[in-house]
Amino acid sequence: MRSRLGKTVFALGLLLALLLIGPLLLPVPPLTGTVPPEQLADPDSRFIQIDGPTVHYKISGSGHPGIVLLHGFAASTFSWRAVIEPMSNWGTVVAFDRPGFGLTERPTRWTGPNPYGPEAQADLTVRLMDMLGIERAVLVGNSAGGAIALLTTLKYPERVEALVLIAPAVYIDNGAPDWARPLLDTPQMRRLGPLLVRSIRNWGLTLARSAWHDPTKLTPEIEEGYTRPLRAENWDRGLWEVVRASRPLRLERRLAEIQKPVLVVTGDSDRIVPPEHSIRLSREIPDGRLVIIPQCGHVPQEECPEPFLKAVEAFLRDLQLHPPRDPSQ
Repeated sequence: MRSRLGKTVFALGLLLALLLIGPLLLPVPPLTGTVPPEQLADPDSRFIQIDGPTVHYKISGSGHPGIVLLHGFAASTFSWRAVIEPMSNWGTVVAFDRPGFGLTERPTRWTGPNPYGPEAQADLTVRLMDMLGIERAVLVGNSAGGAIALLTTLKYPERVEALVLIAPAVYIDNGAPDWARPLLDTPQMRRLGPLLVRSIRNWGLTLARSAWHDPTKLTPEIEEGYTRPLRAENWDRGLWEVVRASRPLRLERRLAEIQKPVLVVTGDSDRIVPPEHSIRLSREIPDGRLVIIPQCGHVPQEECPEPFLKAVEAFLRDLQLHPPRDPSQ
């Protein structure tokens, strides 16, 4: 009996040792075919160093109001390609790649707060506004970018004039649960995490197609725009750090604190953030308004730019933030 128990204990100990030590010994193949982000930039791309990381952004237009665009998970400034120029008729429009995405630098070491965390992303939004001379802005956020826009408003209410939230990820769990965080911080997961997220190469475009009401509209050029950031140095490490730094924001508990005009926009066939979530949000925010775009999915600014722009323009005009056009023009 003792012999059998001893063998069981030995086997369990061996299994535990393999689980703890194995990931540290498993070879992680290096990324191949990656280049510095600057080599993937567009002609209108700009880069600016903000408290450490070099941030990729695009800017168009001038004057008031300032409009800052925050993309969703695994997206980039590319998400705003159809609307940034038309919106520049209204004021100064800035789109930037949030840490871990697009062509913004992916630091592998840092001091102080984790630059990939949601609070740091809210801070970065305001620091970018500071460096571009934007005192107050309309924040426009899609999906997870909508959650960051809300968090920024809660943290810096004096810097926000209004919010446009496009299918915002508020009621969807947008971070690792508290019980899982210690696991994500282990040396084993720090080593294997970047390897695990490389699978986005396989499922990323499938996710992108599910974000559209009509996925046949995704041309090869659009698909290339989505996948281009996967050629940037350390993209896998950056994406893993975003996952590791994520946490439930529980913004739904603080909606009464949002004392700003808010426009919520959703497509009626959103398969990622159900339209019911956006409808609920528009009702629970004190000054919430709602626009539902028919035959449109999770990314109205891409799939349905004209009705999206019309809705935002009406919202800004109602707030007297969009000056009337010059009749002579």
